[in-house]
Amino acid sequence: MDKTTERKRITQTGIVVSHAMDKTVVVEVEQRNPHPVYKRIVRRSNRFKCHDEKNECQTGDKVRIIESRPLSKQKRWRVKEIVAKAR
Repeated sequence: MDKTTERKRITQTGIVVSHAMDKTVVVEVEQRNPHPVYKRIVRRSNRFKCHDEKNECQTGDKVRIIESRPLSKQKRWRVKEIVAKAR
């Protein structure tokens, strides 16, 4: 009997901040959480290098990215879909 474990892959939504590389985009994901002591909303952001196979993404696009196997030294994410194109 074949036991396959399908693990849930993390998805995040962010904005493309750079598309200068070939088949790679830089996506900035922002979190908004309350400060533990002062309860004010604090914005934190991370930048991920993501694989964009068809070079479809442009700067300013809102994209959904999904966790993947390591594709290069820094790329561990893939662009799943473009949610909204930039104006």
